[in-house]
Amino acid sequence: MRLFILVTGAMLLSTVSAAAQDVSAGEKVFAQCRACHQIGESAKNAVGPVLNGLFGRKSGTIEGFNYSPANKNSGITWDEATFREYIKDPKAKIPGTKMIFPGLKDPKQIDDVVAYLKQFNATGKKAEMVPAGGK
Repeated sequence: MRLFILVTGAMLLSTVSAAAQDVSAGEKVFAQCRACHQIGESAKNAVGPVLNGLFGRKSGTIEGFNYSPANKNSGITWDEATFREYIKDPKAKIPGTKMIFPGLKDPKQIDDVVAYLKQFNATGKKAEMVPAGGK
C-alpha cells in the first residue's frame, strides 16, 4: 500500500511539474532574451551566444562566441538548477559576465522559459515531446 501511495504521489507531482511549465508562455518570456540570444535551427551568435542545447553544455563553449573570462572560467555545466540561479541574477551567479540582463524574478516565468529552452537540441531542432502516458 505504501508503494502505491508513493508511486501515485510521484505521478501527481510530475503532472503538476509538467503543468507548471508552459512552453508557449516560455516562448513569450524568451522574447526578452531575443535582443541578445537566438535559438532554433537558423540561430547564430549575436550579442549573446546561441542557446541551442543549453542544458548539459559547459559554459563558455559555443564556437565563435567571444565569452568573458568569467564565463569561460566559471566551471559551470548548465543544468536546470544552475540556469535557474543564473537567470534570476546573472551578475551574482557569474561575477564579471558580460550579460547585462537584470534577471527574471518570477518563478513561473523561469519555469516557462526553462521548458521553452529544453525543447531545442544542440542543432536547434525541437525534440519531440512525449505526451502524458508515453504514447
